[in-house]
Amino acid sequence: MEKAFVECVPNYSEGRRKEVIEAIVEPFKNRQGVYLFDYRADEDHNRLVVSLVGDPDSLQEAIIESAKIAQSHIDMNNHKGAHPRIGAVDVIPFTPISGITMEECVELARGFGRRYHEATGIPVYYYEDAALKPDRKKLEVIRKGQYEALKDEAVSNPERQPDVGGPALHPTAGATVIGARKFLVAFNVNLGTTNLDVAKKIASYVRASSGGFCHVKGIGVALEDKGMVQVSMNLVDYEKNSLYRVLETIRMEAKRYGVPVVETEIYGMIPAGAILDSAAYYMQVADFDPQQVIELRLLKLMGEGLK
Repeated sequence: MEKAFVECVPNYSEGRRKEVIEAIVEPFKNRQGVYLFDYRADEDHNRLVVSLVGDPDSLQEAIIESAKIAQSHIDMNNHKGAHPRIGAVDVIPFTPISGITMEECVELARGFGRRYHEATGIPVYYYEDAALKPDRKKLEVIRKGQYEALKDEAVSNPERQPDVGGPALHPTAGATVIGARKFLVAFNVNLGTTNLDVAKKIASYVRASSGGFCHVKGIGVALEDKGMVQVSMNLVDYEKNSLYRVLETIRMEAKRYGVPVVETEIYGMIPAGAILDSAAYYMQVADFDPQQVIELRLLKLMGEGLK
């Protein structure tokens, strides 16, 4: 029987205190069954994104240990940052990689949510494929108003109460959103202006909720340390909305305001197909096949040899 492997990308509401960041990440280092691929903190967003792969049991143990550390250091009543958030441990998504189906990943997420609440006392909302309510599939619906609004509305409005725990949020750690989803690409485009309205308008042109690309979520944020603004996006299905297509649309819209694209950012891990698709577009490679990449072909041969 093939061993189950999942990806998990927990997001924490801390991107400025290096000692806290390292403490949060420590449970993922040198731990059997858990592979720490990447972790990145952004001061403007005030957010830490950790990319993990591992077997479900080992990941759950490590995440709970890490969450307790985050809970002890992060007070949402004092937290400020550009990225939307409702909790110290803001979101924990699980993605099936091998030996596990999406349906099994949904059960994993829901079971983990109950276990997580018991261990930390932090209420849980389920989203994406693990959502218990249709309107909670979208993360932005759960996060509406962010922590400041949700901490009051969760108590007064039954429609906004957590799926596990509550109705009140944790007094300092808020709530955590847990779910199962496809691979997500966190893709940011930085613009050569300090005019935040430009980034917000362009974000509205590309995101699905306001008539843009059907699998893109986006907001405009200010990068005060860089003296720029950013269109910050999540591409929830990169096979249907290519990076290059989204980028070229942003570039075209930015020209209306006389604003250049200065740089782009990929936050965390990304599937090879998402990068190769854009590379083939910009290089105008005819009939490109990802198996022309020697490393991918070798990995495929190695995988076949292990069967």
